[in-house]
Amino acid sequence: METLKGRTALVTGASRGLGAATALELAARGAKVAVNYFAKRDRAEQLCEQIKKQGGEATAYYADVRQEADIVKMIQAINQTYDHIDIAVMNATGPQPFLTIEEQTWERYLDQLDFFVKSPLLILRQVVAGMKGRGFGRIIQIGSEVFEIGNPMFANYVAAKGAQLGQTRSWARELAPTGITVNLVAPGWIPTERHLHSTQAEIDAYTERVPMKHMGTPEDVAKTVAFLASDAGRFITGQKISVNGGNTLE
Repeated sequence: METLKGRTALVTGASRGLGAATALELAARGAKVAVNYFAKRDRAEQLCEQIKKQGGEATAYYADVRQEADIVKMIQAINQTYDHIDIAVMNATGPQPFLTIEEQTWERYLDQLDFFVKSPLLILRQVVAGMKGRGFGRIIQIGSEVFEIGNPMFANYVAAKGAQLGQTRSWARELAPTGITVNLVAPGWIPTERHLHSTQAEIDAYTERVPMKHMGTPEDVAKTVAFLASDAGRFITGQKISVNGGNTLE
């Protein structure tokens, strides 16, 4: 297992789901983890306690990652505790409604762009100088397979995920000479609390299309993030890595 000992990682939207699994995996590999939360402070603090019981180090930090003032305050607090941030995992997300074209509005698009384009930019602006100065950084975005599939009634989300991927690639080219890598992990449908109301018929219809004939787990995503964050991923940048059992091939 590649170690992350001596590294500090920020994971946004880490109180549950993919974010929580990622925080646990990074901590298990030795990273000190800043657990960002928005609405679920109790869940974030419980996660930190779980990490500490397993021998790791973690602290919960509040921020609405769509707001620059919140981001600045959070990064300052993290730096006071852990000195700096080596790894930034952009995982935070919000409601993801299915909407017909007639129901879509520009505001609905902006709702998604705030999470997947604006928020990563705000965070990167706060950490990039330090990463450049140390000659090391890992920026890892959590994307989605929807950009390849083009899910209907989901154009606001699909468009934002496309923009997120484009931003990832541009950042990767710009930052490559500085020792900072920028990549995107694109899960398929990974069951989390967000999907508690999904029907068995919906699950079966999805898995039937997946070559491996089953869904992945949050841990599958987390282990991919941890690999990219480690020294083993040092020569990988600007890439979209799909974690979806072969559901998309690109």
